[in-house]
Amino acid sequence: MIGRLTGTLLDKNPPQITLDVQGVGYELDVPMSTFYNLPASGERVSLRTHMIVREDGHFLYGFATEDERAAFRQLLKISGVGARIALALLSGLSVADLAQAVARQETGRLTKIPGIGKKTAERLLLELRDRLPKVAAGTVAGAPPTPAPEGEDILNALLALGYSEREAQAAMKQLPPGVAVSDGIRQALRLLSKV
Repeated sequence: MIGRLTGTLLDKNPPQITLDVQGVGYELDVPMSTFYNLPASGERVSLRTHMIVREDGHFLYGFATEDERAAFRQLLKISGVGARIALALLSGLSVADLAQAVARQETGRLTKIPGIGKKTAERLLLELRDRLPKVAAGTVAGAPPTPAPEGEDILNALLALGYSEREAQAAMKQLPPGVAVSDGIRQALRLLSKV
């Protein structure tokens, strides 16, 4: 089993990367959370990996953190959740956000991820309830505090407009505290349009 790879980043083609490890090029699929944190091509990188062997091939998945890999492994244990859905979940939500959604039983947050329907989201929330907090114990404790109702309304509006959880959260951090919902949405949209 390949548990970790360290080498030179050759190619980045989301969600796949190619890593040269002493002359051998490994193709890995990575969640977008890992992809965004990769250095430029030609730089050295070290990734934790998970390998899946099936009849039609051997597949390697790479992760920047141990929490991501552990969450990926927990997701794979759930009936009906394959590697593609697990990667989509970790691309759309950080491990801390996923743990928070599970703790709060927020089906709506999960159904915003492509490929996750209501039934799958409900199954994920049920089955991850006892597993994920153990995986992300460090990240849940350091998760941002629950936003004020105004902040949650602004966040939900941005998500409804099609922005990802990551983009919406980044815009929210730049808003002044206590901003009114309509002003907050307007300011967040201005910030997001500059990106």
